[in-house]
Amino acid sequence: MEYNALFWIIIFIVTGEYLLSQYLSLCNRRAASQELPELLAGFYDKEQYARQQDYFKVNNRFGSVTSTLMWILTVILLCIGFFGWLNGKSLEITSSPVLSALVFFGIVGLGSELISLPVEWYETFVIEERFGFNRMTKCTFILDKIKSLLLTALIGGMLLGLTVYLYEIFGQMFWISACCAVMLVLTFMSLFYSQWIVPVFNKQTPLESGELRNAIEDFASEAGFQIHDIYVIDGSRRSTKANAYFSGWGATKRIVLYDTLIQDFSVHEIVAVLAHEMGHCKHNDTLKMWSLSIFNVLLLFFLFSLTIDNTYLAGALGSRESSFMLSLVAFSLLYTPVSLVTGLVINSMTRRAEYAADLYAASCGLAVPLIEGLKKISVKSLTNLTPDKRYVWFYYSHPTLLQRMANLNKRKDLL
Repeated sequence: MEYNALFWIIIFIVTGEYLLSQYLSLCNRRAASQELPELLAGFYDKEQYARQQDYFKVNNRFGSVTSTLMWILTVILLCIGFFGWLNGKSLEITSSPVLSALVFFGIVGLGSELISLPVEWYETFVIEERFGFNRMTKCTFILDKIKSLLLTALIGGMLLGLTVYLYEIFGQMFWISACCAVMLVLTFMSLFYSQWIVPVFNKQTPLESGELRNAIEDFASEAGFQIHDIYVIDGSRRSTKANAYFSGWGATKRIVLYDTLIQDFSVHEIVAVLAHEMGHCKHNDTLKMWSLSIFNVLLLFFLFSLTIDNTYLAGALGSRESSFMLSLVAFSLLYTPVSLVTGLVINSMTRRAEYAADLYAASCGLAVPLIEGLKKISVKSLTNLTPDKRYVWFYYSHPTLLQRMANLNKRKDLL
């Protein structure tokens, strides 16, 4: 094992990210207020709010413990040169660059799943069960994991194999063609996620005719929004938490409502939540985020192409010979600071988009039911109501409930 300067840089980055996450988690824990915010006085009683605080503290502590264990494991694997050793074993199994990469990352991915499995099991069947959220059976949990692994192996393996193949053909300039392949997959997922991927895990049925469907269609017609499909997803099979979303573009666009949303929310509140989603469509937020994702992929592949096949990188991971696999592992660790910056930019943009979508719903005369719906979603999910501002800035893709309410309340003309 060669402890070169690059090795210590990687250790510094891994440790720095861990310490930053722990610091932000501590700040978030300290920001938790024991007093219920006045704006939510009618929705929480003291017992419910105490339960919310307990839920937050349990998740916060568990997250800190698991991230600490993952940091320790990562440092140990780097120090013993595990990735360099695995690289050598993969090349012993097959001399094919594509197959050796699939073997290498298949073992890494499977190991990661085995490590995260007890964490996810505890989250689902201990924490979520304790607070009444979990409705997933152990059989469903296991089947979901198997399906996720198969999908990851199929889609991820295909992209990885194609990327290595393109690298063998084009050398350092492979990144251009690889980007095009990833763009096609991202576009396909955006268009057909609800039609092809969701049915693997959940059942979707068309929303029946009745008051709710009529209200949604009437509002969409008044707003000049063309609706192709409205579906109900059986989210209650796994959780009591409610949600709704739009999927696809153009002719593939569909509205998806969780059955828990329909069960617990009024018609006006559901229409208001969907008006918010329509606001995203009116502002072309899906296209904007897709474009941003493409730019992010371009940046990632370009920077990766500058570091690929570097023997110094391989030495930092415990090998004397460079390889595509080791270059990718080292780059993913070195890319962390860049990923942090791009994540901040993306989260900032999505938070602004959420504010704008709220105001769109309010401009349609739905400010009050939207606020009521947001309150209900927060109460049912036991959302942390007073997160630390720094934590929000780093990690939240949506504004907090109180921030969204304050933003809407500023526009008295829309209330």
